Amino acid sequence: MIKVSRETPRQDDVVTLIRQSDALMQSLYPAESNHLVDIDSLAAAHVHFFVAREDGRALGCGAFVLGTDGHAEMKRVFVDPAARGKGVARAIMAALEREAAKLGVTLMQLETGIKQPEAIALYRKLGYAERGPFGRYQPDPLSLFMEKRLA
Repeated sequence: MIKVSRETPRQDDVVTLIRQSDALMQSLYPAESNHLVDIDSLAAAHVHFFVAREDGRALGCGAFVLGTDGHAEMKRVFVDPAARGKGVARAIMAALEREAAKLGVTLMQLETGIKQPEAIALYRKLGYAERGPFGRYQPDPLSLFMEKRLA
């Protein structure tokens, strides 16, 4: 059974996941189109970081950065390639959205790359709609910006 819970990103198995994510993003996009958040930033008080585990093994992770005015930004959703197809990403997204809603977040936003069709398809299935750049993001032909209203 997959369990998703809030944890620190400063664990060896989680660091391994984040490094896998870094390597993938760096293989797909140039540095100026990568908007990666480092481990120290993921451990900040305003960031809510979650890990999906099965039998103690870290399968994936994800976070949201608590913003202002009821907004938050989804960051670092990643699933180990060996664990894909098990619903891990969906479980992580659901946990992030539940936690954000408990904290009063009404709008979840995200930036993803256009070379990740599986992620984009999942976000759309979960109700995320395309929008323009938000926050500090600038228009980028390799980025796709999305948002979802939370109940």
